[in-house]
Amino acid sequence: MRNSKRMTSGIWGNKSPGDLTVTVDFYSKATRLVMGALLGSVAVILQSAGIFTGPGYIFSMLTTGPIVLACLLSTRIGLMTYIVSIFLLAVVQPSELMVFPFTTGLLGLSIGLGLKYIKRPIFIVFFASVCLSMGICILLYGIGFPVLGPSVSSEFNILVFFGIFTFSLIYSWIWLRVSLLVFYVFHKAIIRRPPTKK
Repeated sequence: MRNSKRMTSGIWGNKSPGDLTVTVDFYSKATRLVMGALLGSVAVILQSAGIFTGPGYIFSMLTTGPIVLACLLSTRIGLMTYIVSIFLLAVVQPSELMVFPFTTGLLGLSIGLGLKYIKRPIFIVFFASVCLSMGICILLYGIGFPVLGPSVSSEFNILVFFGIFTFSLIYSWIWLRVSLLVFYVFHKAIIRRPPTKK
């Protein structure tokens, strides 16, 4: 079986100080495709929990995680999971369709791609925060969707804009740290598993 073929796997890069290398490249293409579909389903379930108040918002924020993992499987799988999740939300929970592509999903995609290609934590956080800020601004100022609540006007305000960017920086940094912690534990568990023979 080639589904569990061990190749390279790592979390801390050695090319230059401060670089991060987070890879999940020990699965076959078929396994990655199945995992991407499953991660998309998990993302939809978590995002759909946002319709419930209180704990529902917490579960909704966790939607970023599956998208990050999908991106680490491969760029193609990450994009596929992101798009499939959008289509599934259109069927399962249309009320969350406006939120996911521009906030939690977009953040997961940007952090996953950043971990895969940018490597430097400070640049990853900046890239992710810019993407998240743009997503929120498109919803708020472009579409007029009250993503920040009814108390925030859809008319452009420079103070609100800087507030959004500051929040995005902090939130992206938190998610980067969470992602690294989760995949460090994941990596430790994987390297203890003996490779499967063909």
